[in-house]
Amino acid sequence: MNAVETARKQNLLDLDREGMERFFTDFLGEKRYRAHQVMKWIYHRHITDFEEMTDIGKVLRGKLEASAEVRVPEVQFEKPSTDGTHKWLLGMDARNAIEMVFIPDKGRGTLCVSSQVGCALNCQFCSTATQGFNRNLSVAEIIGQVWVAGRHLGNVPHRQRKLTNVVMMGMGEPLMNYDNVVRAMRIMRDDLGYGLANKRVTLSTAGVVPMIDRLAEESDVSLAVSLHAPDDALRTELVPLNKKYPIAELLEACKRYALRRKGTSVTFEYTLMKGVNDLPEHARQLARLMKRFDNAVQMKDAAKVNLIPFNPFPGTRYERSDETVVRDFQTLLLEAQVLTMVRRTRGGDIDAACGQLKGQVTDRTRRQDDFRQKIAVRMNKHEAA
Repeated sequence: MNAVETARKQNLLDLDREGMERFFTDFLGEKRYRAHQVMKWIYHRHITDFEEMTDIGKVLRGKLEASAEVRVPEVQFEKPSTDGTHKWLLGMDARNAIEMVFIPDKGRGTLCVSSQVGCALNCQFCSTATQGFNRNLSVAEIIGQVWVAGRHLGNVPHRQRKLTNVVMMGMGEPLMNYDNVVRAMRIMRDDLGYGLANKRVTLSTAGVVPMIDRLAEESDVSLAVSLHAPDDALRTELVPLNKKYPIAELLEACKRYALRRKGTSVTFEYTLMKGVNDLPEHARQLARLMKRFDNAVQMKDAAKVNLIPFNPFPGTRYERSDETVVRDFQTLLLEAQVLTMVRRTRGGDIDAACGQLKGQVTDRTRRQDDFRQKIAVRMNKHEAA
């Protein structure tokens, strides 16, 4: 099959249930239930070859072969950790690759999924930020990550690893690729897809306020917010998006989200960096913010804090907070009656912080190219002078 033929075919991973039904009824002239059969083959059994879909007639299999495909991301590299964490580098096209990470824990298995190739938000402590931004991922490229992980996990039952949760917390800002992310999450939660409960699919955002409001209207997933600082000055330094959507505005959007989804909490992610945002005063400021949020939503534990010890990567100026500092920070929050958890550091032996694996395997990125071009321009100007 040549490139032209491939381009003409509909990748079925790009279609949620409604889109799949339209493709079968309007384009193929088939009954709607045929779309359901094919979705079960793809997502429940991880079958991509139409000839292996044995409850579908030969004529329909021929139609599908001529007009459709199930094209999943290519595994370029993978790293298993001694603690059970598993990380993949997946090729999206000839030039671009992304990462995903599976993290097993007691009674659950969480898959961290990417939404973009790189990221444009330039958060100062993020490895992905050093690689610049290339493009958004399609629905197929997002749900395809879950497909690859699901197939892998299905092949290792003796390890008792099961995919129970998905977090849009990998490379990229999910709300900057809103439509594709929401459709992919729809497949994750669909019984014909992966059948995950709404609360088991989480979208993590740096705080794109208008899109948080839109998400509250159109979806029903859990919300996590990358806060990382208790005041605007420090947060703007760490998360430049804060300059456009400061903390007060962000918390108002989170309040609207929680009120729209009654009884639902919002998780605030807080990465602890040595001497930067881990001081006792930072903990007390954060506690006051969280208590005000609880009062605004009128629900105990409406705000949950997830403390994340910083995972260093080559070239960063930040360091991980000492373990005692992390525990003292948590204690101050708990004493203020703020529900607070510390995320265990996982996958340290496989560089599980987002962006690290791609940074090692793929050297060529837009930011590096831009940097080289700027140096070349400066050199030319110097030589001309």
